[in-house]
Amino acid sequence: MLHWDLHYANVLVPLAGSGRGEPWVVIDPKPPAGDPGSELLPALVNRFEADQVPARFDLMTEVLGLDRGRARAWTLGRVLQNGLWELKGEEEGAGALSGERVAVARALLTLRA
Repeated sequence: MLHWDLHYANVLVPLAGSGRGEPWVVIDPKPPAGDPGSELLPALVNRFEADQVPARFDLMTEVLGLDRGRARAWTLGRVLQNGLWELKGEEEGAGALSGERVAVARALLTLRA
């Protein structure tokens, strides 16, 4: 199962002083079954900094033990999917591809597999 919308705003961190070992809580899942490599796009575009895309991608694939080429292909697929939603008018800013997604695609296309 995947979360499909995993980014900083959907992770609740325990309050300071609430005790060590308290678990972080992830909210607002849209849980499809699928490849873990398809989960990276939200973390790449939230709090977006174009120059951070390669480092974020490298860190996430390393920590999660994902195949880089497969994760890159899945992430590019999600960029395409979200771009089609934008063009169709199902997302904010309908009618144009977001600069964040274009930058993510460009960065991923220049990475080694």
